[in-house]
Parts: sequence; C-alpha cells; structure tokens
Amino acid sequence: MISIKNISKQYATRVLFADVSFDVLAGERIGLVGRNGHGKTTLFRIITGEEEPDEGKIFMPNNYAIGYLGQHLEFTKPTVLEEGCRGLGPEDMGSEWKVEKILSGLGFTEKDFTRNPAEFSGGFQMRIALAKVLVSEPNMLLLDEPTNFLDIVSIRWLEKFLRSWRGELIVISHDRDLVDSVTTHIVGIHRGKIRKIKGSTGKYYAQLEADEELHEKRRVEDEKKRKEMMEYINRFRSTASRAKGVQSSIKKIEKMDKLDKLEEIRTLSFSFNYEPSRTQQVMDVNDLTFSYNGREPYLISGLNFTVNRHDKICIAGKNGKGKTTLLKLLSGRLKPVNGSVKTHTAALPAYYEQANTADLDGELTVEEEISKGSAFIEKSRVRGICGAMMFSGDDAEKKVKVLSGGERSRVLLGKLLVAPSNILFLDEPTHHLDIESCQAMTDAVRDFEGAALVVAHDEHFLNEVATKLIIFKNGRVFLYPGNYREFLDRIGWEEDEEPKLAAMPQSVTAAIPQPVSATPPKDIVEREVKGHNSKMARKARAELNAMKSKILKPLEKKIKSLEDEIISSEAKVIAVNEDMAKASAKGGLGAIRRSEFSRELKELAEKIDSCYFELDETMKAYDAAKREYSGE
Repeated sequence: MISIKNISKQYATRVLFADVSFDVLAGERIGLVGRNGHGKTTLFRIITGEEEPDEGKIFMPNNYAIGYLGQHLEFTKPTVLEEGCRGLGPEDMGSEWKVEKILSGLGFTEKDFTRNPAEFSGGFQMRIALAKVLVSEPNMLLLDEPTNFLDIVSIRWLEKFLRSWRGELIVISHDRDLVDSVTTHIVGIHRGKIRKIKGSTGKYYAQLEADEELHEKRRVEDEKKRKEMMEYINRFRSTASRAKGVQSSIKKIEKMDKLDKLEEIRTLSFSFNYEPSRTQQVMDVNDLTFSYNGREPYLISGLNFTVNRHDKICIAGKNGKGKTTLLKLLSGRLKPVNGSVKTHTAALPAYYEQANTADLDGELTVEEEISKGSAFIEKSRVRGICGAMMFSGDDAEKKVKVLSGGERSRVLLGKLLVAPSNILFLDEPTHHLDIESCQAMTDAVRDFEGAALVVAHDEHFLNEVATKLIIFKNGRVFLYPGNYREFLDRIGWEEDEEPKLAAMPQSVTAAIPQPVSATPPKDIVEREVKGHNSKMARKARAELNAMKSKILKPLEKKIKSLEDEIISSEAKVIAVNEDMAKASAKGGLGAIRRSEFSRELKELAEKIDSCYFELDETMKAYDAAKREYSGE
C-alpha cells in the first residue's frame, strides 16, 4: 500500500542507494536484507518521514498509519501501563483500557501493569514496545532487528505473532529463519540498487549470485570482443579497401555498453585456528551445580555430560536462566558450588563473549589490539586476520574507540583467531552480524575440526551446527543427545511459548497467536505415541524429500544444460567472428563466404535467444515447484 519512487540517498561521497523504486502491495510482508551499513535502517527512516531522501518520493494512501519498532528499546515511564499509553494517539488520550487489553493479549498480567519496564526480560520489553506500536492501530509494521537481545522462546513467539499479522509488514533481521517464516517477498539493497523478489532469502541470494556470475561472463566476453574489434580497426585503419568495415566496427564499439568490473564487496570470511589433538574426550562435566550466592535455589543443578573432540554443543533456552553462566563455568571463568568440570590437559580453549568489548583498549588500533591475542605472531598474519574481519587497508589503522558495536565485536573475534585452539566457547557469536556474516560464522563453527560449546538463539545456526544440545527449559537444564530438528520433533518449546490471551479488540486479536495447549504429563503411553508421531513425521518428510528430488532434479539438470548451451553458443559466435576477421584480412572473404558467416551467426543468435527463453521458463517452473514443496 505504499509506493517508493526513484529514491536516492547518500552521505558525503558515500551512496547508499540511487534511483530505486518498489511497491509494497496490500497484504505483502517484506524481508528487507542487505549488508550492515548499506542503508536498511535509513530506508526505514525515510519511509516514516524521520529522514528526507535526496531525490524521489514516497506515496501512500491518506490516513495510512505506520508503526515503527526500532533496534533500540527506550522506556521513559515508570510503569508498563504508562509506557504503553505513550502509543495512544491524541484522540485516544485517556483510553487506558485499550492499552490494558493489548498488554494482556501480549502476555502481561494485571499486576505487571504497575511494574517498571526495566524489571522485564528482553522478550517482554520487546512486547511492551510492540504494544505501544499496536495501540496506534497501524496499517503497516516496520520492525528493525526485532530479535536483538531476544531468547529463542521469545523469537518463536514473535514468529507466530507476525505470521498472524493481517496488515503490511517490512522486517529487517539477521535471523534468516525468522525472515523466511514471516515474509512473502524479499527486498534487497545491493550495490546501491534495490531488488524485490517473491520468495525466500535463499532464492534472493541465489539469484544475486547467478546475476553477478552472468555479469562477469558477459563483461569478459565483451572485453574480448571489443579488443578483437580494436585490433581489426588498428590493422586496417589506413587500408582504403577496408575503410567501410573499419567505420562499421568503430560505430559498433561506440554503441556497445561497457560493463564495468564489479567492485569486490568485503565479506566476513575466516576459519578458526585449529590445533590438532588426538584425545577423544575433551571435557567431563559431573554433577555441576551453581548459584551466585552459593545456596538454593540453584541456577544450574546436577548437570552431567561429556564433550568429545568433534562435538558441536549448542546451549539454548530463555534469557536469564543461566546459559552464559554455564559457558563461564565450562570455560573455567566461574567455579561451581558442587560438582566438577574436568578438561583434558591437551585442550586449548578459545573464549568469545560480546560483552567483553569493554575490555578492548580504545587507544589502540585494530591491528594492535588483535596483535595482543598472541605474543608471537607475524605482522602479515595479523594483517590477514584484519582483512578477514573486514578491516582491510587503512581500516586496520582505525582506533578501537571510534568503532561501532558490531565492529568491536569483529575485533574480539579477530583476537580469537590469533591463538590456536581445539575447543571453542562462543556466546551468541552471530549477534551484531548481517545475514552474509552470520552464514560465514555458521560455516566456520560447523567446519571447525575441534569441539565447540555455543550459546545460540538463531534457529538457522542451531539447525546447521548443533550435534548435541544443552537445553534450559521449565526450570531444568539437561543434555539432549541429538540435533535441533530432533529436539523440536520430540520435545519442543511449546510449554514455554504459551501466551496469556485476554478479551481484545478485533483489530488486535487477529494479530495475536492463539494459545498453544500445554504438553500433558509424559507417561509411558504418551511417550510411545509421541515417538510414533515423530517416526511418522520423519517418514512423511523423507517421502516428501524423495518426491521433491524427483521433480526438481530434472529441472536442475535442464537449467544446467541450457546454461552450458548458451555459453557454448556464445563462444561459437566469438569464434565465427574471429574466422570472419581472419578471412577478411587474407582477402578471402567473398560474397559466398560472407553469406555463410552471416547465416551461421544468425542461426547461433536464434539458438541463443531460444535457449534464454527456455531457461527463463524452466527457472520459473523450478521456483514454483520449490515453493510448493517448501510450503508442504
């Protein structure tokens, strides 16, 4: 219901986007993606009117309301109810009942209304901010990194809420699973341009990669063609009999659009420095018990598990339940009240916690701070790590004190890469990263040859990395000896996710997820039924995957064949042009020979056009089939 036309924005010499346009139609839900610093939040501020574009306009219907939830939550009132009332419009002042009903629908009790917002967890603070937005009855929601500081349970609640939202939605998030779960379209900011596609983040990034590969192929071919034509021009420029051909070639070159080489975009790219170890068992945790006052109730009680040298153990659960505390106990930064953590003498640990950015020396440069990670390291190695952390060239000479929060986190990560290790302790390592950098982190942890213990709330990361899980749930902490998908199938988070619903206005009720029934007691019969259902679900997924493969594989094969045919035909065009130029240079290009060349070039051009048309139709069929199976 809004139309963005020919928008441009730059700061000094830095262009965020130029002459970009797209529409958000009724009921569309947009995932806005792009690298950090490429203008996503700026675009939000332009849509809300907080900033003006350098050029272009935003068109929207009269009385069209936009609710904006920013990255940083700020509360100025002493109670939850008063804070929620800040969202009321002038015509609704005094209508506290509206705020009370929305807060109740978002899980707050009547007693909570008089509590200070600062007393609540990040998940419920986000709900307070969301209540302020909803009470204004917006047509469109703009959410900028709404999962920042949320735990996994709150993120899953937010997904349910957004899937039920009936208005328009634009969300910025580094959480790919959340974006793919709640959106119908992706809008990406890339190289100063904006592209909108229907589908998932995976489809968007695959299309982006394919387009850039095609651009580079065409650029190389065009350069080669231009070079050949220039050689022909220079060779026969002074030959009277070739004057017409020379002039024709000059005109062709002038009409050719010169494709520029795409500027390399800096991307977080790294691998951890693995120190080989032959020991099978790295750590043994026995009856681990802890509380900060040393007395009951314990934050962690009676936890037992072992860590083998290739284990990737992810720690998940609600905020404030002890996940970071557990990581500190396992890494030796805290001492248990009871029990023990025995680490093998050959273990070389590396620890990463974003809160530790305060320990960085603001007066040192990025390069100097990373060098502190090891007393014996060559400058070239440090420079290489700076580059991997996206501090190449002069950026490595920046002082730490001028860096943003995300940049400081990358400095901490760079220090982690300096020293060799065979067991990693990572506390929410994907926080502050964009989608591309999150994937780089996911790949690096998954491919690390040693063990890793990671606090994580990003379900994409959990699905990709975890071989085992330590779960904080319903006041307990326990090891789950399987991957994240198996955990969701067999146990899940449902009991923790149930929201408390009250009577609410219809316009708001539509956006609130319906309550999930609590899991009944797990007696023997129910465990058998649940196991049976789990087997049925796995069987159904296997059958669906087999059918999906049967449909998609031939399409993938056809797409590859058509792409190869296009490349081959375009190479033949270049070869025919070369033969024609050589024949012309030798004076052997008579009317018959020229006719043969022309016919061959025409046939190749028709073939290439036909292949491109067929490729487009096949890719549409492939995308449609993929969407269908993703939905199932």
